Amino acid sequence: LPLLLKATLLHLASGSYRPFYNGFYYNHIMNDNSDGQDKVDYFNGAKLVVETSKDPVYSYNGANVTLPCHYRYEPDMGPKRKIRIKWSKLRDDYTKEQDVMVAIGKTYVAFGDFKGRAHIHQASWHEASLVISDVRLKDDGKYRCEVIDGLEDESDVVDLRLQGIVFPYQPPRGQYRLNFHEAEQVCQDQGAILANFNQLFQAWSEGLDWCNAGWLADGTVQYPIRLPRKPCGGVHLAPGIRSYGPRHRHLHRFDAFCFSSALKGEVFYLDRLAGMTLEEAKQSCQDAGAEIARVGQLYSAWKFLGLDRCNAGWLADGSVRYPIVTPRANCGPTEPGVRSFGFPSKGRFGVFCYKER
Repeated sequence: LPLLLKATLLHLASGSYRPFYNGFYYNHIMNDNSDGQDKVDYFNGAKLVVETSKDPVYSYNGANVTLPCHYRYEPDMGPKRKIRIKWSKLRDDYTKEQDVMVAIGKTYVAFGDFKGRAHIHQASWHEASLVISDVRLKDDGKYRCEVIDGLEDESDVVDLRLQGIVFPYQPPRGQYRLNFHEAEQVCQDQGAILANFNQLFQAWSEGLDWCNAGWLADGTVQYPIRLPRKPCGGVHLAPGIRSYGPRHRHLHRFDAFCFSSALKGEVFYLDRLAGMTLEEAKQSCQDAGAEIARVGQLYSAWKFLGLDRCNAGWLADGSVRYPIVTPRANCGPTEPGVRSFGFPSKGRFGVFCYKER
């Protein structure tokens, strides 16, 4: 990129200036006469309108997704103008979280984790849609599409939601042992991330009932209750998400609610007649050209691929679990779910392996 254009793009990404909006468009042009005169703003009497999808856009881990954004002028300004487009990812309270990309014409710069994964889709006039390839778990959230034309600056917000599953997680050493940063790490170790409130609420609406409090991505501690009972806030409280509010991220300790999405590969089960130790299980997966599955991968395979196995198997964290889609005799409770035997220090079991496609 020419040095001046790069500087313009970087300033656009980092600047917090937002001009006063009066509902009209000002045409901001450069003086091409090379006479040293300053730039001139011409009042044009047209309003800039930016629109995105009012409904959430759904995707999943590893997919490609397009976040729609279009703009127009009222009245119409005729041929497409050379405008600037800026995409940002927001927090749930709509404050700016990170720059995604900025573009002027066909030239664009993507930032951070979006480098190499984001570009502008302009299949038609007045389109400013964002394409994200190889979607990642942390891409879930709100995105602002901002269109800048001279002094006019308008934007709208679109919500990207990943299809996934929330699962509670306790480490081998027991209940309420994780501060916030440790909770982030254990979810990552299990092929997941800390869930946000919207993801936990969706899981609750689909039937998740869990009486142990866990960290969420915003630093709050909450837990979902479908059946009110005495140890879980009391029998007189309505079903819902119980909240402890924000907690100290270093000092306070709870469990974690992790979020995992669809898989790029498959989870399969291996066993021996006499079972396997954890180390033997890891080696068996390697011999099969795979790796021992993580907890998040098992949950995803259960939810999205219909994995149903009434045989307990080792997972990477040293736990022993098995997924049940169709409840039946001798396979645990009457509801579908992932059953857990905890973290046995001894014993011989099968193993769940994960292999990328």
